[in-house]
Amino acid sequence: MDDRLIVALDVPNALAGLELARKLGDEVGFYKIGLGMLTGGGLALANELKQEHGKRIFLDMKLFDIGATVEAAVRGLAQYDLDFLTVHGDPHVVRAAKQGAAGSNLKILGVTILTSLERADLDDGLMQAGDLHELTVERASRAFEAGADGIICSPREAAAIRALPNAGLIVTPGVRPAGAALGDQKRVETPASAIRAGADHIVVGRPVWQAEDPQGAARAILSELP
Repeated sequence: MDDRLIVALDVPNALAGLELARKLGDEVGFYKIGLGMLTGGGLALANELKQEHGKRIFLDMKLFDIGATVEAAVRGLAQYDLDFLTVHGDPHVVRAAKQGAAGSNLKILGVTILTSLERADLDDGLMQAGDLHELTVERASRAFEAGADGIICSPREAAAIRALPNAGLIVTPGVRPAGAALGDQKRVETPASAIRAGADHIVVGRPVWQAEDPQGAARAILSELP
């Protein structure tokens, strides 16, 4: 299994997630479980895929709160022996998450700027003025300085972040095979271009789980990777 591909289980509940994992079989060894699955048995699904099926798990919670709350939340999640957990890339959040994950193998990934956002969206949210690319790279650098094991960014920023002296893991959503619908993603590249730019892992959801043949779709994506 090529763990550079992470398939997002953005399906309604744990039963649907298990069925998709069954269809994908040995083709996929790494899954992302996000907030949309949380009330549908997401943590139970994560635990079952990890402990009973030997899969790697990326828990995409994008935690953001005061330090003490983030630390407590991460400490609780770390007991599930999962692989990746996302928090917002603000330094105080990253530092608290790392404290909560201490003593475990859980890697903390800081979110830079969501791949569904453009400069106009940041303006609407009263976020700092400036070039979106430069802001993303700066947020990544600050997250790494705060101790993040990796960051989440769009493929378009991956090369600049890989060039940072303190760069760690780079995980890129916003990846679509050539010809696939963009959905709600705006800063998008192909799987091959994301890996060539320096990404360690790519995250793909709808192009896999909406396909008539999910295993074939995953295999096609993997065949594109350099």
